[in-house]
Amino acid sequence: MARTSADTGPVMKPGKNADIEHWDVENDEFWEREGKKVANRNLWISIPSLLMGFAVWMMWGMITTQMQNLGFPFTVGELFTLTALAGLSGATLRIPASFMIRIAGGRNTIFLTTALLMVPALGTGLALMNPETPLWVFQALALLSGIGGGNFACSMSNISTFFPKKQQGYALGMNAGLGNFGVTTMQILIPLVMTVGLFGVIAGSPMELQSASGTLIGRIEAGTDTWIQNAGFVWLLFLVPLAIAGWFGMNNLRPITPNPGSPLQAFGKILGLYAVGAVASIVGMFALSLLGMWLALPLTIVLTLVLLRLIPGDIKPNIQKQFAIFSNKHTWSMTVLYILTFGSFIGFSAALPLSINVIFGNMMDVAADGSVTRVANPDGPSALTWAWIGPFVGALIRPIGGWVSDKVGGSIVTQIISVVMVVASAVTGYVMMLAYNSTDPNSYFALFMILFVILFAASGIGNGSTFRSIGVIFDQHQKGPVLGWTSAVAAYGAFIAPRVMGEQIQAGTPELAMYGFAVFYAVCLVVNWWFYLRPGAYVKNP
Repeated sequence: MARTSADTGPVMKPGKNADIEHWDVENDEFWEREGKKVANRNLWISIPSLLMGFAVWMMWGMITTQMQNLGFPFTVGELFTLTALAGLSGATLRIPASFMIRIAGGRNTIFLTTALLMVPALGTGLALMNPETPLWVFQALALLSGIGGGNFACSMSNISTFFPKKQQGYALGMNAGLGNFGVTTMQILIPLVMTVGLFGVIAGSPMELQSASGTLIGRIEAGTDTWIQNAGFVWLLFLVPLAIAGWFGMNNLRPITPNPGSPLQAFGKILGLYAVGAVASIVGMFALSLLGMWLALPLTIVLTLVLLRLIPGDIKPNIQKQFAIFSNKHTWSMTVLYILTFGSFIGFSAALPLSINVIFGNMMDVAADGSVTRVANPDGPSALTWAWIGPFVGALIRPIGGWVSDKVGGSIVTQIISVVMVVASAVTGYVMMLAYNSTDPNSYFALFMILFVILFAASGIGNGSTFRSIGVIFDQHQKGPVLGWTSAVAAYGAFIAPRVMGEQIQAGTPELAMYGFAVFYAVCLVVNWWFYLRPGAYVKNP
């Protein structure tokens, strides 16, 4: 176990160097002498682990697109539902994950939650080997993929404790921004690995494309052999070494986690918390068919919180103490603003691939008698070629959003990007309407992609600015749970966007989804101004 004094700092005992007992990063001397080195080591192990979490969580957007190209026996609605279920689970699991660091320790948590990603990665690869695999199996795997989404909350909560307030924008922007590259990594890597028998006979035989597909480097014609199962198996190549790095390279901070227990006890706590989220996710899944989305989601959130309050043993006092964040009005204002930014980023990342496939993969055909029908567009753009660009830009620019916000204040940056998102969302909806009802949708595709890139860029900058604000508004003990909670609620965007966009596309009115998002962004403008920018604001431009 680590011990420290004011003069010497942490002294690590052989074999027990995971725990650090003294941590005072607001002290400049401590930070420069030893805090910076430890913090950066934990950050640079955390980033690729979080990247893998995003990749496994969000892989269903690309997988379902290729399932459609391969002729898996599911409707467009069912395929959108798989993407949405991963979003539902990932968001719900973030709620208990936001409490893990103070209960089980950072090193214990990041190691186990990274290792758990191997389950949906392996299971998805096995299920995709057979196109006759029933839908419920894919639904179960999509729910398990939500572990990757849940990991964001504990990862951000953990990194926030390692850095001083003056570097919260940088640290959280780097962790989240580069972690968000998991979406882009997945959207580039999955199409590529599906083109080769990467794992030989172990991964089974290829399938033949029924519709044209694509990769980053070009179009793939129908009739080409495809190893869709590689979309799951490939992540094991990264998860195994990352789990090892987390175990041997990361730390538990005892001032933040005074009583994590033994590693096995900590693992039990983590699994128990994720079990709560899993139960709530399953109930939420069934509630969707009975109550509809707008009732099922609040029910899922409330059920998760109630179950957390009922957990027995020494976890209960810790959770009840952290529930104090819900009496702080800034928890709720920042939750709304983080839905604006991260909710948009993750929601559009999930919905964009299949939206491209459906809107631009078909076109209007006018018959000789004047009747109009939708037919396949033989020259339609491939989602697997283009969908990665928006998330790439959003992830790339996120650290810049944190850095700029450290200089000028988070709320000013949030206000500017909110205006951009209101306008861009409304215009995008109009372009989607034109493309959906056109005999030549390809003519609108370039403008469609430019507008979505603008939305991703704005949301990426806003991701950095809102996390900077949270790091300033809340103290050392509350900011971790608040980061986790706000990211949990915002992550429901990965469920809402595919559902809303899928329903509106099927109804023939894709523009209504984007108009609805524009209205919400306008509300966020008012919330941000009222709480943080108006004269007499509660906290001025944090």
